[in-house]
Amino acid sequence: MISKEICERVLRKAVSTGADYAELFAENTVQNAINMIANRVDAVRDTVIAGASIRLYKGLRSVMASTVDTTEAGLMRCAEKAAEALGQGTAEISITLRERLYGDIHPVKIVPASVPNVEKLSVLKEGYFAAREYDEAIKQVTGTLLDVDHNILIATSEGLYAQDRQIRTRLMIRAVAEKNGETQTGASNPGRRMGLEMFEHEVNAKETGIHAARQALTMANAGYCSAGVMPVAIGNGFGGVIFHEACGHSLEASSVAYGTSEFAGKLGQQIANPKVTAIDDGTIPNAWGSINIDDEGTPARKNVLIENGILKSYMIDKFNGRRMGMESTGNARRESYSYTTTSRMTNTYIAEGTDDNDEIIASIEYGLFAKEMGGGSVNPVTGEFNFAVNEGYMVRNGKICEPVRGASLVGRGSDVIKNIDMVGTNLDMGQGMCGSSSGSVPTNVGQPLIRVSSITVGGR
Repeated sequence: MISKEICERVLRKAVSTGADYAELFAENTVQNAINMIANRVDAVRDTVIAGASIRLYKGLRSVMASTVDTTEAGLMRCAEKAAEALGQGTAEISITLRERLYGDIHPVKIVPASVPNVEKLSVLKEGYFAAREYDEAIKQVTGTLLDVDHNILIATSEGLYAQDRQIRTRLMIRAVAEKNGETQTGASNPGRRMGLEMFEHEVNAKETGIHAARQALTMANAGYCSAGVMPVAIGNGFGGVIFHEACGHSLEASSVAYGTSEFAGKLGQQIANPKVTAIDDGTIPNAWGSINIDDEGTPARKNVLIENGILKSYMIDKFNGRRMGMESTGNARRESYSYTTTSRMTNTYIAEGTDDNDEIIASIEYGLFAKEMGGGSVNPVTGEFNFAVNEGYMVRNGKICEPVRGASLVGRGSDVIKNIDMVGTNLDMGQGMCGSSSGSVPTNVGQPLIRVSSITVGGR
């Protein structure tokens, strides 16, 4: 995107007032989204995001400036503004860039941009009409096929010059079922760091639509969940959102470095049940949240966060690593060039355990089976969270019984990971977009079936 020689000149200008670190991040991203509603194509959107940012460090000070003008003149002006904002000083850094090729462990066979929209639409229609025709109670379906071609370049005063291309594809189907004048929704949103070959082996569009419609219809026929403190079995795949929100954000350096995380200063301590091992792994081939390098140019890593209940690592970016006296773990991420990079998750999951899945359900005399989780929120300082249950069932005498709607899980991250006392063997992943201070980034969440021995269930 930008030559090595231009990057060198821009970085030299950026450090001219005494910065001890400078970074040039450039981006060119093309997004294509096809939307369907009311049995027809509602919109086809092509979006281009292009620009660059200059970020400077001086000790624990950080300055960032961005521009849409990626000519040499535009970048030099941006670097000059960043240098002026940093303050007065003199350059003490000699900058010589060397290109580094980190390889690509996420092969793409069918680049979406090379495929006509009419072919993409046929995939979307398969998922859309599978949901629409599932049952007469399905009153509305919306569908989107999204593909993103995200190209980045990173050059730093430490001599790094590297590029990465990230292609992702995602199918999103949402169904609404109506019964007795009340509506309930169901959704399925699979995605991969792949091209359209995702639909050859990884994702079945028809099954995606059926899943959304079945969930909506199940919840439309459900009664309301009773509230109380009880054991809860949480399903695999997107059930991992409970760890992502309740604990993952509190393990990011953006909270830990300032001592505002409930897990700050607890490395080496027992913070979870010994059955819990939790991992953030940006190296899983073709996974939705995977990267080759992070947005600071650090290679992706597999980071064991919690091992047998012991806190082993945080997720760290360069700047917060300075404050912590620790190196980056390859977790620096940003939505686009206009956001400041910070520590973020990639593919974060609870590893498989040894408990039999049937025995997990059988162990519950009275409680809830949260088959599929929805969205949630957390306060990283206190660890307090609240999650919706998209699809839930009451469990009585070790048997899954009637479906229930309106359930939520309420608690505190440090409590819930201590109360995970059974971990199953059916690890799976679910896809989502995680929002934080550096914008919205693609992340995988995952886990096998788990049991939380005691948690507050919100309901009626």
